[in-house]
Amino acid sequence: LTQAEEREFLQQCTRQLTGLEELVGALVNISRMETGMIQIRREPADILETLVSAVNRVLLKAEEKQIDIEFEKTEDLAEMIIPHDVKWLCEAFINILENAVKYSPQNTKIRIRMIRLITFLRIEIEDQGIGIPRDALHKIFQRFYRGEAEQVRQTEGSGVGLYLTREILERHGGNITVSSQYGEKRQGSTFVVQIPYAY
Repeated sequence: LTQAEEREFLQQCTRQLTGLEELVGALVNISRMETGMIQIRREPADILETLVSAVNRVLLKAEEKQIDIEFEKTEDLAEMIIPHDVKWLCEAFINILENAVKYSPQNTKIRIRMIRLITFLRIEIEDQGIGIPRDALHKIFQRFYRGEAEQVRQTEGSGVGLYLTREILERHGGNITVSSQYGEKRQGSTFVVQIPYAY
């Protein structure tokens, strides 16, 4: 092999190993959660700080695609203390954000909105990605489900991230929903997370 071929081969091996590592890690987490080995421990913590930690974990991947991640109107939500498991809720946010980065084209934006409602906090994560067909909206939180679109098939993934995210949120007494535009005129998805102030 030439030096260039060696580099390409090593890069491909690295990508494959990283993908396998992520899949094994996700499967282990799902198994541990379903068998009760993982206990969600909700303690008072700053919810914005948890969300910012998740953003920081995906920032490098976003920067590689020149994707900007923007917070909208978070001043009045600074130091908002909500009982939650920082580690696992951060993991849930990371899964949503990684998908947004993965399925968005270069030079786009991901917008995050936090809205204080009466009994729960609403967090919206909106991307300008490929979108989700209407008939797949109810499937994407199922274990191992991946879309049929060519762009999805060409992108590495295991189909367990959003399933794990839903499990984590439900164990916080919250939920996750999605709305999406899919077609030639407009694309993009908005994931909506709702977390109660008390549970």
